[in-house]
Amino acid sequence: MLADDTERPAARPARVAGRISQDGWSLAYRGSMSSTARIAVEDIQRALARGGTQEVAFRAEVQPDGRTTLGLVWPSPVVEPALGYPDLGMLVLADGALPEPWLRRPDPGFGTMPAPSVDLELLEQTLRARLPDAVGATEEEITAAEARLGVTFSDEMKVLYRVTPRWEDWSDDYEAMERVNTAVGCEFSALEHLYSVDAEIRNPGWDLGATDTASTLPDAAVQGLAGSPGWIGFGSNGGDEFAVDLTPGPGGYFGQVILVDHEQSLGAELVADSLTDFVLGRMSEEQREHRGDQLPAVARVGAGHLETVEAAAHPALEVLSIGARDGAPFSLAPVAGMPRLRTLTALPGTLADPLEVAGLTGLEFLELGALEWRVLLDAGAVPRTLKAAAIKVRDQDHLPVVAVANEILALWDRPQIVQTLIEGDLGPTV
Repeated sequence: MLADDTERPAARPARVAGRISQDGWSLAYRGSMSSTARIAVEDIQRALARGGTQEVAFRAEVQPDGRTTLGLVWPSPVVEPALGYPDLGMLVLADGALPEPWLRRPDPGFGTMPAPSVDLELLEQTLRARLPDAVGATEEEITAAEARLGVTFSDEMKVLYRVTPRWEDWSDDYEAMERVNTAVGCEFSALEHLYSVDAEIRNPGWDLGATDTASTLPDAAVQGLAGSPGWIGFGSNGGDEFAVDLTPGPGGYFGQVILVDHEQSLGAELVADSLTDFVLGRMSEEQREHRGDQLPAVARVGAGHLETVEAAAHPALEVLSIGARDGAPFSLAPVAGMPRLRTLTALPGTLADPLEVAGLTGLEFLELGALEWRVLLDAGAVPRTLKAAAIKVRDQDHLPVVAVANEILALWDRPQIVQTLIEGDLGPTV
């Protein structure tokens, strides 16, 4: 990495950082990676595999005369690797802590009526015509499945499983499986394999989750959630999940069919107003809209975005991100006491007074530069409402990031990050 950094002034110390695992790497790299660097990475990957270590992160500083300090950071149960944090990641301050949108439960008051297109007789006739010899589930088996999932099925779901064959009748027969899939219109799940779409499983981690929000528009057919006990997965298209939605949005219908995209972590797309429509191929044209990155819930302040923190202040504000700009640093006073503000990210040097963070009483995630964290730690002002934290490092920062991270972790009695420091001489870097 040092050899490939051809744009660095000779008189400036060289700083490189990254993370290498057995399966990949994340390197703070200038320009394209040379073949020599790729070979070096592959050598390290083989060494990790031999040593039984999943990954190692590093940060090195090399003076112009060759004096070098290399810090190796070993895997930790309290650190989530994250994009843009090549040598550390997200500090998780409580086991199993999730961002607020992934804890949100559905509002049960929407869409309690089935769609006008529901036709139980037509649905049953269509499936029986396609699967004439099928022996479906009994009422007792359907009731047991409802009890296992803690929901009451729609009438269409009951028809679907009374008519489609049991798992043991087609699980070992590829042609029979294809007939069932074709009859229903997806890769179909048997009654005993039904499941609720789990919000926790869809959580992308604090790296992305802290700055995203869940929202449900007043006319939305599907609630903007990560998951719901009422999203009953019954099949897939080979990658994404089809679910019957028993907790629809204000513009939706009880028992509608939705698609849960495996590449998304919040929300779902309406596919059909009913299982009748789904089986008959009458699909909805509505497209999924996830608006979790827009005002007033999410605000970005700085060059290219809002010019002031005052412009971001709103009772619905959940996520505030402060970036660099020409001019004086920003004050947080305008957003002090905002009732829903849970995430603050601020680039190093962008806050006029880091201690104003104390006025943000509901923070669950905080990302600051090492110097700003130092101010909060020295003043005993780190918000105790936090569930996760991050240290944003600039290339010119000199503070030991792991030492700062360990001070933060100590406030929550979390395990410390283990770092190995090596000092030596690489010779002149140019």
